[in-house]
Amino acid sequence: MPRAPFITFEGVEGAGKTTLAQRLAEWLEAQGVPILLTREPGGALGEMLRPILLHHALDAYTELFLFLADRRQHTLQHIRPALAQGVWVLCDRYADSTLVYQGYGRGIPLELVRQLNALATDGVQPDLTLLLDAPVEIALARANEPNRFERETIAFHQRIRDGYLQEATREPQRFLTLNALDPPETLLRQAQAAIQARFRTPNRPNQPEIGL
Repeated sequence: MPRAPFITFEGVEGAGKTTLAQRLAEWLEAQGVPILLTREPGGALGEMLRPILLHHALDAYTELFLFLADRRQHTLQHIRPALAQGVWVLCDRYADSTLVYQGYGRGIPLELVRQLNALATDGVQPDLTLLLDAPVEIALARANEPNRFERETIAFHQRIRDGYLQEATREPQRFLTLNALDPPETLLRQAQAAIQARFRTPNRPNQPEIGL
């Protein structure tokens, strides 16, 4: 049985990932699509680690390993089983966040982060990644979940934005880059159009399903 679609949401702090993920989940559920809306850090382990990861000073590699441990557990306990059961998974941040924040941002070698991410995800990769892009100063001014990442320098956040855009160029078939400054309704329509074009939904029953 082909697995269900896996959609992730990425972007700098304050870009609007959570809002778009929630609105897309509501739209899909209204069409009768089974949904798991989740986030990273996620699951029971992620919720325990979240205060440490978001509010305590950590060495760059300690930070990396904690995010990877959470991702491995989250993927094996929640994401993979849901996809196998035909449940669409919408995840607010995933492996790209670690590559960009700890690789481009902290300076850990990108190839090392890619290799460790491959272990942490157990081969489960998103089918579509919605990247909400915005100038970092504007996005940070909109951020409403204070954490230590928001308090990093503008230069750090610019590296994050640049890293996301480089990854989107590297994998154009997976990434859809949206202008996070567009009105929420515009962003929702753009995301809906991308989903309808790629995946089988009740309104487009003849679309191909996602393979294993």
